[in-house]
Amino acid sequence: MRSKRVVTAVAAGAAVAMVLSACGGGSSSSSNAAGEFDAANKGQIFNPSDRKGGTLKVANPGTWDSLDPGETYYGYSWNFARLYSRALVTFKPAPGDGSTELVPDLAESLGEPSDGGKTWTYKLREGVKFEDGTPVTSKDVAYAVLRSTDKEEFPNGPAYFEQFLDLPADYKGPYKTPDVDTSSAITTPDDRTVVFHLKQAFGGFDYFAQLSQTAPVPQAKDTGKRYKEKVVSTGPYKFETNEIDKRFTLVRNDQWDAATDPNRKALPDRYEVEMGVEANDVDNRLLSGDLHLEVTGNGIQQASLSRVLGDPALKAQADNPGNPRLNYTSIVPTVAPLDNLDCRKAIEFAADRASYQNAYGGPFSGGDIASTVLPPQIPGYQKFDLYASPESKGDLDKAKQALAACGKPDGFETNIAYRSERPKEKAAAESLQQSLARVGIKLTLKAFPQGDYFSQFAGNPGYVVKNNLGLVINSWGADWNDGFGFLSQIVDSRVIRENGGSSNVSVRFPEIDSMLDAAFAETDNAKREQAWGEIDKAVMEQAVILPGVYAKFLMLRGKGLTNVFVNQSYGMYDYTALGLSG
Repeated sequence: MRSKRVVTAVAAGAAVAMVLSACGGGSSSSSNAAGEFDAANKGQIFNPSDRKGGTLKVANPGTWDSLDPGETYYGYSWNFARLYSRALVTFKPAPGDGSTELVPDLAESLGEPSDGGKTWTYKLREGVKFEDGTPVTSKDVAYAVLRSTDKEEFPNGPAYFEQFLDLPADYKGPYKTPDVDTSSAITTPDDRTVVFHLKQAFGGFDYFAQLSQTAPVPQAKDTGKRYKEKVVSTGPYKFETNEIDKRFTLVRNDQWDAATDPNRKALPDRYEVEMGVEANDVDNRLLSGDLHLEVTGNGIQQASLSRVLGDPALKAQADNPGNPRLNYTSIVPTVAPLDNLDCRKAIEFAADRASYQNAYGGPFSGGDIASTVLPPQIPGYQKFDLYASPESKGDLDKAKQALAACGKPDGFETNIAYRSERPKEKAAAESLQQSLARVGIKLTLKAFPQGDYFSQFAGNPGYVVKNNLGLVINSWGADWNDGFGFLSQIVDSRVIRENGGSSNVSVRFPEIDSMLDAAFAETDNAKREQAWGEIDKAVMEQAVILPGVYAKFLMLRGKGLTNVFVNQSYGMYDYTALGLSG
């Protein structure tokens, strides 16, 4: 999850049962406040407590893509948005494997399929209100989903709904086409029932229903792009202040009724969130006790690593989760000379992947060296390495052969993009700069802000070409843990938006699109999982993704935090559960 980005439209096919098996809950045991290394990552709750009160202090090294639940696609933002908004369903707030299970949230139950999986019905819980006391109705949910399909207005959000709902061909969202009848896609037979109608069957629609885009929006208070400035809450907290891209404060929502919400403890009285806090400063403030939480979940920086691991007391504050995430670099074939396959292969062979791993913190806090797009946790993963080299330090002879084959025997110049607030990404870019220079490939580093990285810069195809961004540092985690939930958003050419907001910035091959369609339509689990591995290999054969590391993070529990555990679906602490000691 970075980002979780758009999914493609797929060919109509037979009903597909893609819902993952509901995993069992984590251990019911708990670890105490004394702490030990990885205590919140062992299927148990660290420092359990039901104490209410206090101010939980949060920092973000960058900015949100958007606080609007209909326009956000960073994983940490989905996790955090559950404090002030409620989707139809959610991932279970439980330690261990239990956190991969979907449970009802705004809805009374998971979706009820009919018509062979093409129709999905949800019944809303009684008594849920907006922060102004207005009852939430099915029309508010339907409106929220429909507004999110306008990707000119909301470029950052995922595009599952506009791709899968049976929307009229001329529908462009409620702002541009307010009079178009959308009953072919969503109906609301009564105030508590919302029904989704799909173009083709999809057995995993509950995974769409957990998206923050299903959080209700009152149409009368929708301000379009500016809604992120004043989101109307349905969760236990509401916005007291909100200075966009600087800071905001959440306080208790007195219209939230715990009786309607089995998923949230709502322990702190308020949240104070700062943005644009330099990453190393975040680490220092966490260690000093001035902060409780680094919200992005990307872990501590290299400068703090030896300090934390070398001090038993500090190490006892740390957790080391791994999740189905790949930190990688996109090799963009629309930027010359990378429109030549051999020039792209030269980068694959020349890259020192051991140095890339060290840039992210080494095997302990960075992750294992990657050679595939799919991480090992994803069903369908196949172990292979098309660009293997001794000790993963690069094969310079093969790189030079590839350069000669592409007509650039002396190398070439291009730019590499990374997020300015992420020191690990800068270090990875510098690592590639050094290792590729060994064969004459000269990289110039270009830093861009996290909040607009995909909407305006690295995910905007025109900007990428105009500014010669041949390489783009990227990171991707599964929207849910299977091949479709991981691959489709980053390897399908049909998710690429020419006006920006694309996660896929390098994979543009119709034959791979066709492979994705066939895998989606495959009803045999074993064959479908095999297909994901074959797609992975086809992408790597095109040399448009340079895998870096299968991610791990060394995260710090702020002093005084209670009810701390890693939610495996987000790969970070579950923000709905956290509380504070006295």
